[in-house]
Amino acid sequence: MPRTVHPAAWWGWAVGLAVAVSSTTNPLLLLLGLSVAGFVVAARRGTSPWARAFRFYLYLGAAIIVLRLVLHVLVGLKLGTVRLFPLPEATLPSWAAGIQLGGDVYLEGLLGAATLGLRLAVIIACIGAANALANPKRLLRTLPSALHEVGAAVVVSVSVAPELAESVQRVHRARQLRGDTARGLRALPSVALPVLEDTLERSLLLAAAMDSRGYGRTPTAPAGQRVGTGILTLGGLLACAVGLYGVLDATIPAVMGTPTLGLGLLLSAAGLWLGGRHVERTTYRPDPWRGAEWLTLGCGAVAAAAVVVVSRTTPDALSMPLSPLGVPALPLLAVGGLLVAALPGLLTPEPPRPASRRPVRGAREVLVRG
Repeated sequence: MPRTVHPAAWWGWAVGLAVAVSSTTNPLLLLLGLSVAGFVVAARRGTSPWARAFRFYLYLGAAIIVLRLVLHVLVGLKLGTVRLFPLPEATLPSWAAGIQLGGDVYLEGLLGAATLGLRLAVIIACIGAANALANPKRLLRTLPSALHEVGAAVVVSVSVAPELAESVQRVHRARQLRGDTARGLRALPSVALPVLEDTLERSLLLAAAMDSRGYGRTPTAPAGQRVGTGILTLGGLLACAVGLYGVLDATIPAVMGTPTLGLGLLLSAAGLWLGGRHVERTTYRPDPWRGAEWLTLGCGAVAAAAVVVVSRTTPDALSMPLSPLGVPALPLLAVGGLLVAALPGLLTPEPPRPASRRPVRGAREVLVRG
C-alpha cells in the first residue's frame, strides 16, 4: 500500500550515499552515485513543494563544477604534461607560493579540478535527494527532545529552498496568466519583488504559528543537569569526530577508529537523554518504522561500507589517475555498494498521491435525473 517512508530513513540513506561519494574522486563512481540519487528521487518523491526542488541542487552542483574549473584556470597551480592552451602569466611574490595567476593550462590539472568539483556536486545532490524525499516537518517530530528547539530552526532553514522554489513557480504561473512573456534579466524585477514579498509573508506567518504553539518556552533545567549535558554532548561530539577520522584514515591506530566512534555515540546519546528530561513534548500519530525503513537505512550503510573497504584495500581504484594520465579503474565492490543504494527506489512503498479533482463520470447525469 502507498505510504510515506520515515524521513529519518531517507536522511540516513542520503548520508550513507554522501559518505560513499566523498571518499572517491573516480568520475565513474561519482557519476554512478549521482545517477543512483536521481533514480531514487524520481521513483519515490511525492508531490510536496520540497520534492520538486531537487533540480535546483543539480543546478547548484553544475555551477560549482564550472566555478571550480574557472578558478583553476585563473589562479590554480598548473601541473601536467598535456598542454591545452597558453595563457599570460603574472609574477607573484614569494609569499604567494602555490598560487599561479594565469599560465599554461594542462589537461591533467583541468581534469583534477573537474573531479574535485564533481565530488562536491554529487555530495550536494545527495543532500538535495534527502530534502526532496523526506518531509522536514515530519522529521522534526522524530528528533530527540533535547534537540527540539534546534531542530525547529534547522527545519525552517532546510525548508527555505523548497518554499522559495514554490514561490518562483507560483509567480511564474501568475505572469503567464497575465500574458507577461518577458524572460531573462528583463523578467527579474517582475519575479524578484513578488517572491520577496511572499517570502516575508510566509516568515511572519511561520513566526506567529510557532509562537502560538509555545516554541522557545521551556522550563529551566538545574545547573548541574545543564553542566552534565554540555560535558557529555561535547565529549561525545569530539569522540565522534576523532572516530570518523580514524575510520576514514587507515594510517592512524585502530583504537582511534571504530571504538572511539562507538564511545562518542554513547556519550552523545547520554547527553541527549539527560538534556531532554526537562523538555515536555507530545507527538500526534508518530510515523511507523518498519521493514522499508530498515531496508532504506541499510542500503545507504552498505554503500558507505563498500567504498570504505575499497579505500583500505585498493585506494588507487578510488582516485582519478592523473600522473600519468589514464583511464580510471572500476572497483566492483564499490559499484555493487552504490547499486545497492538504488534498491529503495524499487523496494520501498510508493508515496501517496493526492486525490484527483476531476469529477466522476456519470455524476452530472445522476444529478440531473435526480
